Amino acid sequence: MVEFVPAKKRQGKVTGLFVAAGAGFVTEAVDVLTLTYEGIPGDRHQGLTRPSNSREPWYKKGTEMRNEQQVSILADDELAAVASDLGIDELKPEWIGGNMVLDGIAHLSLLPPRTLLMFEGGVTIRVDGGRGPCRYAGRSIADQFEGRDDLEFAFPKLAKHRRGLVGWVEVPGVIKPGEGVTARIWEQCIYPG
Repeated sequence: MVEFVPAKKRQGKVTGLFVAAGAGFVTEAVDVLTLTYEGIPGDRHQGLTRPSNSREPWYKKGTEMRNEQQVSILADDELAAVASDLGIDELKPEWIGGNMVLDGIAHLSLLPPRTLLMFEGGVTIRVDGGRGPCRYAGRSIADQFEGRDDLEFAFPKLAKHRRGLVGWVEVPGVIKPGEGVTARIWEQCIYPG
């Protein structure tokens, strides 16, 4: 017998907004985040499509595919927990390429694919899934702490299932700090096959 978990909603709020406007993936704080169907204008991850990479080994590298990684979403409590586990005072979302930080939604990184993040200003982001931590983000963290090269490889291990989410813009608009957000989680089950 398959067990289904009913649909539910969770409330949170926006505590930070960021854009990766340079060549790398490190982001900078912004006052508002404007979203179009292509993502965040000027951001490194903008676009309706993107080339496949090592995370999609079933495609030849560089195959054009739907960009489900337009927005990187992090959680205040998960950043604090990972920082503690890494033995550092703070883990800034900018260091790991975050576009948005939310507060109030427990276990944000574990929200299932298809969850809708509906912002009170009208924007909706559809969650593709969890963002896997990588050593490039770890290297970015290590660069902030002299003599802590170990962080490059520690981060991928310690941030697993706490690295946030990636998603794409379903309804465009503008998001502001302090804005409320509702996570609409669909009915779910563990696939029995």
